[in-house]
Amino acid sequence: MTELTGQLLLPLGWLALAMAALGLILALGRRIGTTLQLRLWGIPEALVAGLLGLLLAPSGPLPLLPEPVMQLWADLPLVLLTLVFGSLLLGKPLPRLQALWRPVSAQVSLALMLAFGQYVVAGLAVLLVLQPLLGVSPIMACLIEVAFEGGHGSAAAMGPSYAALGFPGGQDLGLAMATVGLLSSTLMGGLMVVLGRRRGWLLSAQTAPPSEGGSLSAAPAAPGATGPAAWAVNLALVGAAVAIGDLLLLALRAATAPLGDAVAAVVEALPVFPLAIIGSLLMRWLLERSGRTAWASAPIQNQVGTLSADLLITAATAGLNLKLLQADWLPLTVLALAGLAWNLGVVLLLGPRLLPADWFERAVIEFGQATGVAASGLLLLRMADPDDRSQALPAFSIKQLLLQPFVAGGVVTVVAPLAVAGWGLAAWSGLCLAVVVVAGAAGLLLARGQSAAAP
Repeated sequence: MTELTGQLLLPLGWLALAMAALGLILALGRRIGTTLQLRLWGIPEALVAGLLGLLLAPSGPLPLLPEPVMQLWADLPLVLLTLVFGSLLLGKPLPRLQALWRPVSAQVSLALMLAFGQYVVAGLAVLLVLQPLLGVSPIMACLIEVAFEGGHGSAAAMGPSYAALGFPGGQDLGLAMATVGLLSSTLMGGLMVVLGRRRGWLLSAQTAPPSEGGSLSAAPAAPGATGPAAWAVNLALVGAAVAIGDLLLLALRAATAPLGDAVAAVVEALPVFPLAIIGSLLMRWLLERSGRTAWASAPIQNQVGTLSADLLITAATAGLNLKLLQADWLPLTVLALAGLAWNLGVVLLLGPRLLPADWFERAVIEFGQATGVAASGLLLLRMADPDDRSQALPAFSIKQLLLQPFVAGGVVTVVAPLAVAGWGLAAWSGLCLAVVVVAGAAGLLLARGQSAAAP
């Protein structure tokens, strides 16, 4: 009995140590960031904490963190991202669909251009540079989207598919690309926020003096109950939203199982976090219908999402595989530069033309999503809009509901390597280019129509 008890308590001990270490490192990173005022330079405090974790990792110069802790941290990003999405809509009144048609349609157009354009630029990079120089697999053209949009979880999930198609190094390269995307989104996105503040692009700069807040954790809390009982209720609401997402995913897998192995494989690869948004939406709807919206505290829900996103960035950054980045630096550099140039170009050149008045806040959250997954987008939004003046979050959340099952680890991500292997890279890149053109043209037409209808 004593031996069995010890076997049960050992994993719990490692889990407690892992969470305590992660919390302490994040608190230290926040303190350093505040002291040095790094937010003024566009450097998120969570990234500082992640770099501290990288120094203390087993492969770092001060290897104080044991390997079991790092293994537990590696499993956290998907869990934390699910909590971020589960809390997204709970603390805010549901917007009217009529008022969201224009911003959501513009958000969808921009997101489609970003996602499918990554396949286009990756295809060109592989066909014109990497294949002639290094003879790489054409499947490598899928790495920007799976890593930048989908992140570490999607890159790891797609590894067996890449290996089955003759690209056994795809998983490791995908994880390395996800690392590059995470760092690029936080650093370049932070610099974009600094530039936007100086150029007067931010909504807060147009309506009020810029806030001192600089990271996702700096968002001020609105008045409301924040005691232990309120926290317990709000955490239960988030848990219920996530549970609904789990049930929806189980139902989807059961419904698609008779459709064949190919469809089942696609659905099996879908993560739960996009469906957690539906859970958050349903829970908010139930609260409004029952007249119990006071149960959901906007400050607490904001802090749940804030803390989850900061912990996600910290854990993911601390777990970087620097040796892998060094070994495959040339193809990673070519693909990363191509993807980053595309994302920056679309956001800065087309964002003001496609999106409504608060275009920068809506664009910067899409840049974070398209470069370093949704948590980075939310981080950048809180840097650009710490006082929650814009309507970027509702439009982004509903856009995620519409597109997450398809891109960023969804159906298109799973189908892409199969299409490259079956049709050829040139044909797949041409199809993606057509989607980019159609999405961009539709977005510009909608924006022009809206401008003509405005008084």
